[in-house]
Amino acid sequence: MPPVARRLARWLPAVLIVGGLAFDLATPPSYTAAPFFSAAPLVAAPLCTLRVTALTALAAMVGEIWVVVYRSAALDYHESVTEVATVFVVALLALGINRVVRLSDDRLASVRDVSEAAQRALLPLPPGRVAGLAVAARYVGARADARIGGDLYAVQDTPHGVRLIVGDVRGKGLEAVEAAVVVIGAFREAAEQEAGLEGVAARLERALQREGGRREGLDRYEGFTTAVLAEIPSDGPSVLRVLNRGHPAPLMLAPDGGLRELAPAAPALPLGMSEVASWPDRADETFFPAGSLLLLFTDGVTEARDLRGRFYDASARLRGRRFPGPDSLLDTLVEEVGRHTGGAPADDMALLAVQRPMGA
Repeated sequence: MPPVARRLARWLPAVLIVGGLAFDLATPPSYTAAPFFSAAPLVAAPLCTLRVTALTALAAMVGEIWVVVYRSAALDYHESVTEVATVFVVALLALGINRVVRLSDDRLASVRDVSEAAQRALLPLPPGRVAGLAVAARYVGARADARIGGDLYAVQDTPHGVRLIVGDVRGKGLEAVEAAVVVIGAFREAAEQEAGLEGVAARLERALQREGGRREGLDRYEGFTTAVLAEIPSDGPSVLRVLNRGHPAPLMLAPDGGLRELAPAAPALPLGMSEVASWPDRADETFFPAGSLLLLFTDGVTEARDLRGRFYDASARLRGRRFPGPDSLLDTLVEEVGRHTGGAPADDMALLAVQRPMGA
C-alpha cells in the first residue's frame, strides 16, 4: 500500500466511530450502530500499533455503551447486551489480530535485514572515483514482501581500461543470488585477463554453463542472465564500448541535456542461453564526450508501473535535464521511480552511473 494511502487508512477507525455515533443519532431506535463500532478495531488491528488498536477498541466500547445508555428506554435489554457483547468480543479479536500481524512483521523485517546484508556484501558500493572517472551505484530492493533478487553490478579498473557490468539473473531467492555471485566473480577475473569485451562475455557464458550443470529441474536449462558490459579504454577515454546481452539499453546523458539510447546494433540472447542459439559477440563503439554521464540499469526501472499500469520511461523523464554528477542522477532516478510506483518498486533495481570529467 502506498504511504499516503496507508496514512489515510489509519484514520478510518476514528471515522467509523464518529460515523457510528452520527448514525445512531440520525436514525430511529430500531437501527443499530454496532457494525460501525465493531469494524473500527478490526480496521486498526493490521494498520496500527497495539497501543493504538487498544485505544480504538476502548473508544468503540465506550461509544457502544453510550449509545445503549442513551437509548436505554427505547431498546430491548437483551438486544442491548447482545450488541455490547458483540463489540467487546470483536475488540478482543482485534487485539489478537494485531499481535499476530506485529509478530509476522518482525519476522519479515528480520528476513529483509539478512537479505539486505547479503546484498551489500555481494554488491559493495564502488569508490567515488575509478581511474579518473566519477562513479556511483545504487541497489534498491523491491517491496518488503518480495524475495531478494539477482540484480548485480560491478566496476573494475583493468589494464584495458575501466570495465563495468550491470546484469539481472533470472528468478528470485537464494539461487538467483548464487548465480549473481558466479557472474560477478567471473567478470572480475575475465575483466583483468581478456583483451576485449567479447572475451569477457564468453567467459561469463562458460561460467553460467558450469553453474547450470550443477542445478536440477528447469533451472538446469532455463537459467540465464541479461547483462550489459561496458568499457572505457585507458588509452582513449573518449571511446565507449558496449556489449549487450538481452539487457535494457544504457543511456548516455550529455552535459547540455541531450540523451541517447545505446541500443545494440544487433540483438543478442542473454548469457547462459548458448545451447539455444549462439553467434559471435560484437561490442558496439561510440563517442563518450567529456562531461557526459553513462547510465546502466536493470529492468526494475523500465518495468516500474504506476497505479494505472503505466511503465516508467527513463528516456522521456531524463531527456533535457542536467545533472552535476552520477550521484545526483541516481538519487533523482530512485526518487522518481519510487514516486511513480507509489512506494517501493515491485522489482529490484541495480543502477550504475559513470561520468567522464570535463577536460578528460
